[in-house]
Formats: sequence, structure tokens, C-alpha cells
Amino acid sequence: MPRSVNHAASKARRKRVLKMAKGYWGARSNVWTIAKNAVEKGLTYAYRDRKTKKRNFRSLWIVRINAGARIHGMSYSTLMGKLHKNGLELNRKVLADLAMNHPEAFKAVVDKVK
Repeated sequence: MPRSVNHAASKARRKRVLKMAKGYWGARSNVWTIAKNAVEKGLTYAYRDRKTKKRNFRSLWIVRINAGARIHGMSYSTLMGKLHKNGLELNRKVLADLAMNHPEAFKAVVDKVK
């Protein structure tokens, strides 16, 4: 009995990978085995860095809040401790936005917890 090969599926699979490799440099964009490796590695980085992005943003917010708090004579940890103690439920994203774009509102928050 002859061997059955599903060419439609394998061609579709190759086509999908080569489409994902569009824009890659050199053979990475048009040679199947090299493109497959490059795309797999790229997808691995994408998965990993979706997690890393969250960490990076949190640290950025902390830096901004700390800078804003120190202008008003308070450290980041002191500010966050007093916020939680007073029951002010403002997350770091909002506080960082206030510190950057609305300094007078951030000052009001700091004055409330002092």
C-alpha cells in the first residue's frame, strides 16, 4: 500500500511559519528550517517578555512614585505604608500617573497621608 502524505497540511504549516518570519533578515525569512527555528525562538521570547513587561512597568511606577514622594519630603516606602494605613486604595499605576502628570493632585494625596 502506498504511503499517505498530507501535503495540504504540511504546506499550510510551512506557509504559516514563513508568514510569521516575514521581515526577518536573510535566510531567516525564506528558508524553511532556519525560519522555523527563528520563529520558535521569537515566540519563546514573546511569551517570556509578556511576563517581563509587567515587572518592568511596576518598577517604573515605583521609581516615579518615589521621585514624586521625595519632592514632598517622604520616601516611597513611607508613603506606601501610610497610604495602606489610612485605607487609601490607589494602585501604583494611578499614583505614578498623578506624580508625573498631575503634581498638584499627587501633593494632595501626600498631604492627606502626612
